[in-house]
Amino acid sequence: MSQLAEPAIRHWDFPRGIAGVCLLNRFARERGVTGVLAGSGLTPQLLEDPTAEVEARQELRVVRNLAAALPDAGLALGREYHTTTFGIFGFAFLSSPTVRDAVNFALRYLDLSFSFTIPRAVLVNGQVRLELDDTALPDELARFLVERDLAAIHTMLADLLPSPVPLLSLDFRHPVPSTVDEYVRLFGVSPRFGQPANLGTFDATLLDTPLPLANEQAVAVCEAQCRTLVSRRRRRSGVAYDVRERLTRFGALAEGMPGVARDLGMSTRTLRRKLAEEGTSFRALLDEVRVALAEEMLTTGALSIEDVAIRLGYAEASSFIHAFKRWKGTTPSAYLRRS
Repeated sequence: MSQLAEPAIRHWDFPRGIAGVCLLNRFARERGVTGVLAGSGLTPQLLEDPTAEVEARQELRVVRNLAAALPDAGLALGREYHTTTFGIFGFAFLSSPTVRDAVNFALRYLDLSFSFTIPRAVLVNGQVRLELDDTALPDELARFLVERDLAAIHTMLADLLPSPVPLLSLDFRHPVPSTVDEYVRLFGVSPRFGQPANLGTFDATLLDTPLPLANEQAVAVCEAQCRTLVSRRRRRSGVAYDVRERLTRFGALAEGMPGVARDLGMSTRTLRRKLAEEGTSFRALLDEVRVALAEEMLTTGALSIEDVAIRLGYAEASSFIHAFKRWKGTTPSAYLRRS
């Protein structure tokens, strides 16, 4: 058994582009449903700004309003999510060399999607087992969002490939609905309900299928833009944001993880778990802050390399030089000369 790329995040609470809410609002209007923005803090005017971003809980409130009006519309909603819905993130799928590359890209940059379930893909005995984890979702919305997210994944794979993905099996955690006809029409297989996990399987040989619009240069450009966007979003959200903000305060670097955890009112174990749920770690955040501060202090020219090392919490300059070379691929001195 081998794992494909790990999902970049382990919880649905991440910032999202406005396009997801726009799609929900349009889907509702087309079916005569109004007021889906109620209680979300979002306005029709904001939906006109293509660069706007929303919090996950705001989008979840819109989903809740829509599901209350159209409780059986999850599959139909999922069919509205095409690769073009996701902007540069979706264009990266289209440009990927193979299905495997597209799947791995999607998992690495999952927080650029509109997903509320957390997908995990594993290779087992020549099959890909794709599980959608809904355990962190409100119970009353789990079925709606599982159906939406799975239908969206199926729709995007259909955008990539000349023929539909032949599923071998399909399991859902929720009870059997009144009819399964729509599931069979969409997925080509009769699902099992009341199972331990939401799980779809397909032949692993599909992963190596070349994609017709593959372009190495295009996917490289897309990934660079996705990396910049996701980095900006991660810096200002969740517990990771709070940790970064506190690490920039005077003396926090020397206090380390116990001091930051104490400042946030939690144990180091809880802090470690919360950061893992957001797809990062204290060490990774510490490195991010240190490299940013190092670049800033070095370029001012007011401090020696030894002084910068001390201010970043290193006992000796050699440790800082080694870390800087790991971050930037060069020594502080060479970095200064190049700057």
